[in-house]
Amino acid sequence: MDVRAIFMGLAFSLMWSSAFATARIIVAAAPPLAVLSLRFLISGLIAVLVAQALGQSWRLSGPQARSVVIFGLCQNALYLGMNFIALQWVEASLASIIASSMPLIVALLGWGVRGEKVSLTGLLGLFMGFGGVALIMGGRVSGGADPVGVLLCLAGASALAVATMTVRAALTGGNLLMIVGLQMLVGSLALGIVSAGTETHLVHFSPALILAFFYQVFVPGLAATVLWFALVGRVGAVKASAFHFLNPFFGVLIAALLLGEHVGLLDMIGVAIAAAGILAVQLSRMKAPA
Repeated sequence: MDVRAIFMGLAFSLMWSSAFATARIIVAAAPPLAVLSLRFLISGLIAVLVAQALGQSWRLSGPQARSVVIFGLCQNALYLGMNFIALQWVEASLASIIASSMPLIVALLGWGVRGEKVSLTGLLGLFMGFGGVALIMGGRVSGGADPVGVLLCLAGASALAVATMTVRAALTGGNLLMIVGLQMLVGSLALGIVSAGTETHLVHFSPALILAFFYQVFVPGLAATVLWFALVGRVGAVKASAFHFLNPFFGVLIAALLLGEHVGLLDMIGVAIAAAGILAVQLSRMKAPA
């Protein structure tokens, strides 16, 4: 992993973590699925138009097309859709910590489905990672956090893990920006259909809502997604996912600074344990034979 990849990973982690606090501002004033569908529509159209201007093609290979659909449904519709719903009742710091468990779920799927070998470091990392997340969740739920919202965040993290495992296939053959745009449009369509049948479309406009929405469109929505695909293409999904060990720190810090969310001693201990576990799992997977 070179210096450029490290800076790409740090920037991605910071952008990714900032999405939860800004999303909480949005869902307090607008229907979550409708506004998320609109966000993906705008980001997707921008990405597709820019990709066309750069000469990238609509024609995708079979694996690319399947990955676009899976990634669009799993990451954009399921992962972000469930998180946006949950953020109506769950604090942004807790949602970001649960989402950070995604590399642990990817490792479990790799070991359980693909038959990858489990090292002692990996097992210890899994135990620490899930233990740290459980410590924080238990403290927050006992303190009044909504259990349904927590379950939605957990289900979303699982969907994100499935999406992450399809990234490599999507990158085969180029057309990076076009693929990013198309998977956003897939998510926009799915969320729009669900929103039309389930939500009341009432919006309380404010400067904070507008700023948060456009920040979501261009930073975690467009820039972070392009950066993530580029990072995976540069160093691979396992090494790229190692940067998720920073997400618990960044997510809690941004939620505290932007929203004034309280961070207790139990939270700080849980964040440190979860981050160490995520890092241990990723290091063990990097050392594992292909």
